[in-house]
Amino acid sequence: MTETPNPHIVDADSLTGEMHPIRRVVLGLGSNLGERLGSLQGAVNALADTPDFFVTGVSPVYETEPVDAPEGSRPYLNAVLLADTTLPAARLMERALAIEDAFDRERSDIRNAPRTLDVDLIVVGDRRSNEDFLRLPHPRAHERAFVLQPWHDLEPDAVFPDRGPIAELLDASDSSGVKRREDLTLEVE
Repeated sequence: MTETPNPHIVDADSLTGEMHPIRRVVLGLGSNLGERLGSLQGAVNALADTPDFFVTGVSPVYETEPVDAPEGSRPYLNAVLLADTTLPAARLMERALAIEDAFDRERSDIRNAPRTLDVDLIVVGDRRSNEDFLRLPHPRAHERAFVLQPWHDLEPDAVFPDRGPIAELLDASDSSGVKRREDLTLEVE
């Protein structure tokens, strides 16, 4: 990724004195139920309001065909958000889940079921995790044009950890169902 903060720069927590590295974060946003754009904008606003989380970029909005979803699923609106943070990855995951819940995300046993909002941690600095509640980097994002294309718009020379340049990954992915929506935008307030 470009402009990655220096991993040796740390931010001391003024209350505890703990040291926290600044990490670059890539999040994927998606919605295919309800007021899709409103849900994405709400997620951007909620993330921007998160303490110790600094939004540095929001991609254009894409309308995408559902991938590996139940029959009859509606198209998604997708975007990618970039940020710098000192928050631990587990706390970021908790925040993502809380934001999804605030937008009435219903969870089911059906894989890739339609949803009002999806907030996925794609990359959190160089953090690796293979826990049930947190997998980093995201295990399938490197194959998904609906993540790679908006990320590429923000950082064309970014590198997906352990997978390579996102430009090459995007070229190798099926982007036929990914269409940029020039009429829709997300704002950081």
